[in-house]
Amino acid sequence: MKLIKDVFARIWALWTLVIFLITMIIFIIPILLFCLTVPDPLATNRFIAIARTWMGIFLPLIGCPLRINGRNNFQQGQQYVVICNHNALMDVPVSYPSIPGGNKTIAKAEMAKIPVFGIIYKLGSVLVDRKNEQSRKESFQKMKKVLNSGLHMCIYPEGTRNKTNEPLKGFHDGAFKLSIDTGKAIIPGVIFNTRIVNPANKFFYLMPHRLRIDFLAPIAPLPGDTVESLKTRCWQTMEAAIRRG
Repeated sequence: MKLIKDVFARIWALWTLVIFLITMIIFIIPILLFCLTVPDPLATNRFIAIARTWMGIFLPLIGCPLRINGRNNFQQGQQYVVICNHNALMDVPVSYPSIPGGNKTIAKAEMAKIPVFGIIYKLGSVLVDRKNEQSRKESFQKMKKVLNSGLHMCIYPEGTRNKTNEPLKGFHDGAFKLSIDTGKAIIPGVIFNTRIVNPANKFFYLMPHRLRIDFLAPIAPLPGDTVESLKTRCWQTMEAAIRRG
């Protein structure tokens, strides 16, 4: 049974890749026409509108329809640092178009080198080379500019995909320092079932399954908050939400 399941998941991964490439070719045209010809934040706002339509077609076609809860936690006219748990490659196409309003995601710089896809990747991202100290410092300033421009900033504070058996790994400091430095509240986004769909420890594997993201109530930095205290509060809130399911 396990062998049959693994074979099916790899065939389905091939189907997913084909559908992704076909839809990307279709949607790259409006992206090039309407997003690359204008400056930010307009470019990102247009891109997110196109990306929502794209993922609204792509995810059901691969058997992964998405339910989004808690959008009402985003107050119109406010910008937030959105933090999401990270279990699989599928987390980005789930979280990015689900966030109400324009937003950028912190992302690996090397992925922007992929032909065609790199154009899309750069539009929605603040790029960082994690091995380069200067790049990390510059990315922090860029994230501040994203928030100041009227966009949300999405960060995966675990850093890399969670390959443990625990609901969450430990968090890095960046998202919480950004929140304290800018005064922007944090909205946790809890993603469910991507670990089933696209396990981090399996190569070229995709199992169709319903997906869900819950946006929780904003967590604002309090007077006297440190990076550590804010980080702990957010971690505990997300860990409890994951365990509740």
